[in-house]
Amino acid sequence: MTVQDSATRTRETAESGGALLAALGVVSFSASFPATVWALEGFGPWTATGLRGVLAGLLAGACLIGFRVPVPERRHWPGLLTVAGGCVLGFPLLTTLALQTSSTAHSAVVIGVLPLATAATSAAITGRRPSRLFWSAALTGAAVVIGFTLYQSHGEPAVGDLYLFGALLVCAAGYAEGGRLSCHMPGWQVIAWGAVAALPVMATTTALALPSEPVRLTADAVIGMTYIAGVSQFAGFVLWYRGMAAIGVARASQIQLAQPLVTLVWAVWLMGEHPSPLAPVTALVVLACIAATQRARS
Repeated sequence: MTVQDSATRTRETAESGGALLAALGVVSFSASFPATVWALEGFGPWTATGLRGVLAGLLAGACLIGFRVPVPERRHWPGLLTVAGGCVLGFPLLTTLALQTSSTAHSAVVIGVLPLATAATSAAITGRRPSRLFWSAALTGAAVVIGFTLYQSHGEPAVGDLYLFGALLVCAAGYAEGGRLSCHMPGWQVIAWGAVAALPVMATTTALALPSEPVRLTADAVIGMTYIAGVSQFAGFVLWYRGMAAIGVARASQIQLAQPLVTLVWAVWLMGEHPSPLAPVTALVVLACIAATQRARS
């Protein structure tokens, strides 16, 4: 075996491991909407958003202190604040507000446009230009998701859809910056510092919302809050950012095209919802798009 063959095998192994980590992150995120609906059974939308941020921030801070992680360099803080604003504050708040009127299945499909938004944002930030095959597959996947969304809403996006589209825009910025920063520091530190940076805002939000929003601690509410704080807001991002650092933001973002479909499974199994009969067709087309984007070279 030549040195070149060895290097090629090592690179392929690293890419396979990165794709697996990104996929595990997607599976973690896929249960976020059902968990948020459960959390809303016991908490108001603003309280749920603030409290999940507080719990995630405290968990992240404990990890950073426990591992004696030094404070990031000043040049990394603009990106970390983007992660905080997009992934810790903006996306959780907007999706929580949307889930008050939209079903889990419908919301999941709307957010299916997130991979394309992430890839486009990453390309704008880094100056890299993925191949035509990549963009063709990504645009096809996004078009299928949008078409499925319009079918479910009878061609007229609701207020909840506006929240969701706003959520995917701010989250795309957070994903792209997080993926870029993961090339300079471990992925778990990226989301950890983002959660810590957002902690003052999340604590203030919780303190202001609690007096006006009633709290009812049911088992589902506690389980849901625990999941969105510990997994959706922290552990899932550890896997996701490590995966993006290994295979690139654009390619990793397309694995997330599968997230709406996995969430549809959770919606049926956990929430008892009945998605559109077009869901299996959408699943096949989207999975084909994922395969094409993973084969495309940046």
